[in-house]
Amino acid sequence: MRIDQYLWAVRYFKSRSIATKACKKGKVKVNDQVAKPSREVFPTDKIIVRKEQVNLSLDVLDIPKSRIGAKLVDIYRVNTTPKDAFKQNELQSLAQDHYREKGGGRPTKKDRRELDNYAEESRSKR
Repeated sequence: MRIDQYLWAVRYFKSRSIATKACKKGKVKVNDQVAKPSREVFPTDKIIVRKEQVNLSLDVLDIPKSRIGAKLVDIYRVNTTPKDAFKQNELQSLAQDHYREKGGGRPTKKDRRELDNYAEESRSKR
């Protein structure tokens, strides 16, 4: 079975075309080699998929005939992704979401409210 078809069948990608694009961009490795979408997959192959800034690792146990249900995925692969890969990704995304340098760029709505409250307090003290 082709690697793009396998990744679609075991539900790593929503569609086969998305799996094909990931392979073409070099985000899929089979046995530590970058895989083209047409590369054949066999049992005992080790696959690494880079998805959402996380390297997902899996071992192929068997080849499904077509796309399978979510409950049956573990029959065809073993997820060997380390747990700390997800924790580091969560921390990185939290840092990106909540970090903004003071004075950098346009003030947020919260910043404007704080400035307005500060201005009102200073006027009322006069």
